[in-house]
Amino acid sequence: MEMGNCSEPTEFILLGLSSNPSVQTLLFCLFLTIYVSSLVANGLLIMAVKRDGHLHSSMYFFLANLSIMDICYTSVIVPKALVNFLGGKKSISYNGCVLQIFFYLFLGESECILLAFMAYDRYIAICSPLSYSTVLSTAVCARMISASWVAGCLISALDVGFIYRLTFCGPNTIDHFFCEVPSLIQLACTDVTINVILMFAGGAILLLLPLLLILFSYVQIFIAAKRISCGRYKAFSTCTAHLIVVVLFYGTATFMYMRPRHSAQQTDKIVSVFYTVVTPMLNPLIYSLRNREVHGALRGLRRSSASPCHR
Repeated sequence: MEMGNCSEPTEFILLGLSSNPSVQTLLFCLFLTIYVSSLVANGLLIMAVKRDGHLHSSMYFFLANLSIMDICYTSVIVPKALVNFLGGKKSISYNGCVLQIFFYLFLGESECILLAFMAYDRYIAICSPLSYSTVLSTAVCARMISASWVAGCLISALDVGFIYRLTFCGPNTIDHFFCEVPSLIQLACTDVTINVILMFAGGAILLLLPLLLILFSYVQIFIAAKRISCGRYKAFSTCTAHLIVVVLFYGTATFMYMRPRHSAQQTDKIVSVFYTVVTPMLNPLIYSLRNREVHGALRGLRRSSASPCHR
């Protein structure tokens, strides 16, 4: 293909979820409500873990970091989407688009690894409770958390490096409400084979391998719980929330990144809304719904904030 007359775009146009002004207003209200709810729910959970001594364990340490990731993750996507819902020109600069890709991949990939570590935490807590505090000490948990952040950052930087090598010289319209990799590389007028291979390889490493670790952990948990007649219900109840979050996150992410690109674009956008906007709001609700310790910590926060003598 002749590339001599190509010029790199300075911006991309995001088509969003609908071109109907009434629908866009409705979407603005819906996204804003979910976003604020996500910030409040995750923020309260972080504060509860920080202030309540009963929650100073590895499980809640991981959970607080998951909330931090969810706040950052949804904040990379939603504020720009809100501006575009009501704005006349629904654009994003080229560098802004690449930065958005970097941060949402960075945070999403870090969360994949973190969810696997959380499954390992439940495995040790139920299968080897006497060695739990030794195996998952504060120092070990800190290293695991750091590893998830660093690994996500490095892999995302690699992904973005290969995006920068692409040339865009045709339409600059992205049929999505944010800069997602599959939608962006469709606009490239150079060979995207390496990018597609990297996307599938990254999906295999960051989705399938952690998922195998999670499945192994829960098989062992199930076997161990069957031997615990008096504590079986409690053992399973501590894992139910994590399993729900894993299914929601891994299910939608696998649909987007581990399949041939032949489905309807509108379907892709709906799935993207679920794992970028809805799931970060649901995670703290799922984890705290049946957790008495979290309920107690949240009540303590409410009492301390209502107290006139609280400093």
